[in-house]
Amino acid sequence: MSGELRVIATAGHVDHGKSSLIMRMTGMDPDRWAEEKRRGLTIDLGYAWCTLPSGREIGFVDVPGHERFVGNMLAGVGPVQLVLFVVAADEGWKPQSEEHLQILDVLGVAGGVVALTKRDLVDEETLAIATEEVLERIAGTVLAGAPVIPVSAGTGAGVDALVAALDTLLAAAPAPEPARTRLFVDRVFTIKGAGTVATGTLTGGCLSTSQTVEAYPTGRRTRVRGLQTHKHDEAKACPVTRLAANLIGAERDDLARGHVLAEPGSWRPTTVFDVTIRPVRDLERIPSRGAFKVYAGAAEVDAKIRLLDEPFARVRTAQPLVLDVFDRFVVRESGRQRTVGGGTVLDVGPPRAADPRHRSFLARRAAAARGDLPALLIEERGAVRADDVVLLTGGEPPTPHDGWCVAPTVRHAVRDAVHDLLGAFHRLEPLEEGAPLGVVRQAAGDAARRAGAPRAAGLPDTLLDLLASEGSIVRTSTTVRLATHRVALEERADDVRALLERISGEHEALPPTVKELLRAGTPRDVIDAASRAGTVVRLSPDLVVAPSLVDRAVALVHQHAADGITVSTLREALGTSRKFAVPLAEWLDAQGITRRRGDVRFPRED
Repeated sequence: MSGELRVIATAGHVDHGKSSLIMRMTGMDPDRWAEEKRRGLTIDLGYAWCTLPSGREIGFVDVPGHERFVGNMLAGVGPVQLVLFVVAADEGWKPQSEEHLQILDVLGVAGGVVALTKRDLVDEETLAIATEEVLERIAGTVLAGAPVIPVSAGTGAGVDALVAALDTLLAAAPAPEPARTRLFVDRVFTIKGAGTVATGTLTGGCLSTSQTVEAYPTGRRTRVRGLQTHKHDEAKACPVTRLAANLIGAERDDLARGHVLAEPGSWRPTTVFDVTIRPVRDLERIPSRGAFKVYAGAAEVDAKIRLLDEPFARVRTAQPLVLDVFDRFVVRESGRQRTVGGGTVLDVGPPRAADPRHRSFLARRAAAARGDLPALLIEERGAVRADDVVLLTGGEPPTPHDGWCVAPTVRHAVRDAVHDLLGAFHRLEPLEEGAPLGVVRQAAGDAARRAGAPRAAGLPDTLLDLLASEGSIVRTSTTVRLATHRVALEERADDVRALLERISGEHEALPPTVKELLRAGTPRDVIDAASRAGTVVRLSPDLVVAPSLVDRAVALVHQHAADGITVSTLREALGTSRKFAVPLAEWLDAQGITRRRGDVRFPRED
């Protein structure tokens, strides 16, 4: 479809001429049901569209004005940011005019135009009084400053001026921010031979034919057979637009008003979310008790509201909602059927306890730009999985490490704790290569939790890997050490010298085992440290030998390169026993010095 396309919703008291005005501008009757036509009363949402003088396409969502159908009205207005507010000049401001304005105000619509209808039924004085009343009523609301256009759907008077005002409104309206795909479904029906069709307002992202989509919150996946915008077939549709999606593999009962169509896995429906909330302008405060209904997007759900420090609250809903941070919502009392307030979603996956620290972050979120949300989330939670950053904020996470985004405060706390632990360990055990990995892992996890990170499997290892990537520690499969740590063998020079004497010279070919060395008084830490340093060579857990013995063995391997060397040849040439020759040969294999063919070993040529 050519031209820019936007969506606008009507609002206003019953029988003030919303549908008639839409029909006059578009040539389409938005009332779809026989009962609506018989009663002359809009009951459910209606749809129409036209092309404005600028070439922009405008789609209208016509909403019912009767107080009994406010839920339907909210399903139409919820996803839309622009409004055509209708007040009849002959009746003036009425109760549903006020409630609809209250709803628009808490939804924070971006702008609108006021149509003062039925101007042909009143004289100029009455028209002036009605105009003044409207201006007084909308002062201090989201419609403050909106043009008030007298118009008659019957005669057409003022329609051109109204269309021009709508064109100006759309020209000044901000372009939709980049956002994840959401088609807010407000109508589902079946076409014989075509299948299930879901219609709604596409507010973010794009949908394409043949694309796989997921219905939220049910999780049912289906595929798009075709798309239509204003009865034009589209290969791809982008926001903001009214859209009909013909779905393959979906039954009529798989979808309902209030559901959302989007890419699979791109949303996490929630039943608990934190918000800013405020009462409508004729109420002093939100009731602290009672049964409520929450309206968000095209959805209507039962809810409980727990008021926190003003202006924050926690909302729990009976059914999951597909929410993004900064979505707007409306609250109505279920029993009294009145609108009591609304507000803005701040956290779609809040921590269980709404503690003071979390509330301070809510205040920061309320004042934040969308691009700041990922960093704020990571700062608050300490560490967040990268996919959760996207699902909980809609923003791009910073570069993750092993799937985690870690707050600087947590990283610094873990670094300090691990460095302190390793420093103390190295002072106590200077000959040890490093502290046991399990001990350091526990310390890293404890420090992370004290700094606000969650208890999560794998996170301590990720934090240690982060420190290792910075170069401050060295991690092996069993130990962790400071990068600056070196085994201080020179401090135990006498013990090392004694060890070498016991396995060298006349003892070289038949050295004592580790157990025998220990009985002879060689400290175990010296044996282990000398093995790691290469001062001695550990062939097996209970056998260390002098490097000179290994050098002789390697030389023998190359001397017998043509025919290979056996364990027996090695034993005889070195003057040792099979007890030592076998582990020596296996060590040569393990080090890649030899390769074995049966009982014969050859130098590894690669």
